[in-house]
Amino acid sequence: MKIQKSAEDYLETMLMLREQNGFIRSVDIAAHLGVTKPSVSYATKRLRESGYIETDEDGYIVLLPSGLEIAQKIYTRHKLLTEYLISLGVAEPIAREDACKIEHDLSPETFEAIRRHAERIK
Repeated sequence: MKIQKSAEDYLETMLMLREQNGFIRSVDIAAHLGVTKPSVSYATKRLRESGYIETDEDGYIVLLPSGLEIAQKIYTRHKLLTEYLISLGVAEPIAREDACKIEHDLSPETFEAIRRHAERIK
């Protein structure tokens, strides 16, 4: 399944917000990503049309199984890459920012090699 980087960022943010707050609201997505509410509305419409999310009766966003799968994959990569970069001596804010840049583009093979190496050095 091929999905654009921006869609992955939205889904990852939704998962992070759900873990932090117990719910997902458009206004929180906008604040987290530093984008406008109309940008979030456009993105969520596309994600809804693609079957990744839906909106519940209270107006909260709900990750559907396909969206949750992508979000978990990207978030797992983000966390591991951040921890790995920090273990190399990169300052935490820079490590988070750099992990966000590379989490989408790593091949599964390279990510697995980094994951195995990170496990060995723990």
